[in-house]
Amino acid sequence: TTNHMIVDKVWISDVSKSVNGDAKISELKSVISERAMAILVQGIFVNTGSEVVKGDDGKRTILGTPTEAALLEFGLTVERDRYTEYNKIQRVRVEPFNSVKKKMSVIIQLPNGGFRSFCKGAPEIILEHCNDMLNGEGDIVPLSDMQKQNVLNIINSFASEALRTLCIAFQDLDEFSDEQTIPENGYTLIALFGIKDPVRPGVRDAVMTCMAAGITVRMVTGDNINTAKAIAKECGILTEDGIAIEGHELHDKSSDELRELLPKIQVMARSLPMDKFKLVTSLKSMYQEVVAVTGDGTNDAPALCESDIGLAMGIAGTEVAKENADVIIMDDNFKTIVNVARWGRAVYLNIQKFVQFQLTVNIVALIVNFVSACVIGTAPLTAVQLLWVNMIMDTLGALALATEPPNEEMMKRSPVRRGDSFITKVMWRNILGQALYQLLVLGTLMIVGKRLLNIEGPTADKTINTLIFNSFVFCQVCF
Repeated sequence: TTNHMIVDKVWISDVSKSVNGDAKISELKSVISERAMAILVQGIFVNTGSEVVKGDDGKRTILGTPTEAALLEFGLTVERDRYTEYNKIQRVRVEPFNSVKKKMSVIIQLPNGGFRSFCKGAPEIILEHCNDMLNGEGDIVPLSDMQKQNVLNIINSFASEALRTLCIAFQDLDEFSDEQTIPENGYTLIALFGIKDPVRPGVRDAVMTCMAAGITVRMVTGDNINTAKAIAKECGILTEDGIAIEGHELHDKSSDELRELLPKIQVMARSLPMDKFKLVTSLKSMYQEVVAVTGDGTNDAPALCESDIGLAMGIAGTEVAKENADVIIMDDNFKTIVNVARWGRAVYLNIQKFVQFQLTVNIVALIVNFVSACVIGTAPLTAVQLLWVNMIMDTLGALALATEPPNEEMMKRSPVRRGDSFITKVMWRNILGQALYQLLVLGTLMIVGKRLLNIEGPTADKTINTLIFNSFVFCQVCF
């Protein structure tokens, strides 16, 4: 995805509205009471990990994670004037976002006395902590089972549109001390957000290229499973034969069940860092797969470190992620990962070509000199000639073979599996075939060359040896 998120839809006080644009936000404000809107905006401004800064040119910039920035941008669009006021409110206790709890919380001291707790996070988590909700007038009313089911339907509706869902709730407290912890239950549901993170142009084509190259693309995310499935289908990752699971399901399976399940997994939603780590280790241990992992957070470090190829994001990635990665993707684009695979294959094939060339040269030179020295007593290829071959001809050959750029055909080849021999059967066939052909040519010149070419006189040996050397060189050129 582009990693640039915007709030696309909002459900508040039993009203669901699209808020993509100033006109639609004004329409939302017209049907929601000022009290409900004030509580919503206060919750956005005080319970956030982002902040608004102004540059030297006076332009406003929001610093923070894309999700936090999207919420803060929405809050500023709704009530820009209240940001400074709410930002001055004293925060008594802050609980940053926790990937295990899937939520973040804060307690503030209200100007007129008392305290207020806000929490936001995964909707299914926050909803379990709520007993009440805000109605259209901004009053607190009980949250019935039917209403809870209605909210779950809204969550699934947002998720099916590839929107990332986030929920926010609050609770008023008469008192709060330093010894107390932030309450877990008794909250009042305020709103549900549908946050859009558009898929980057060209990602679907890049995924199709990977699949054609024999590379299985799996999406591991902390998003709601319906959101993850919708995005995966849009990207071409989730196919009819594939399945989507939640992270905890990996730990609930036996070894036999996991072995059967792994090849079918294409999407893993609501995953924790250790779920990602388990997926990597299982693929490596059970199927000996060569695993590449992308990540940008500190929590991705174990999976990045355990993988065969760790790919960290250069823009959104943390320093911990970058330090544990093998490759840093500077533009955070999936298409670049495809280029990495393409160049990796090109380098691998180029090295194979050079090794094949070198082995053929060395095998022929060794056999010719060894057999000739044993049978005739002299070697046709001198040390200076062999040095010339290795320094001049092999160097130029290496440069020509090793610098060959990648082409599209490389991404249609099957990938190299773990444990496959570097020198393939095809390479051995080519090496032995070329070596036999060259030995036949050079052997013929050594044994009957003088008679066939009618070479006589005191310089006949030097002449035939020179002819053998030149034939050896031209055999490599035509290899």
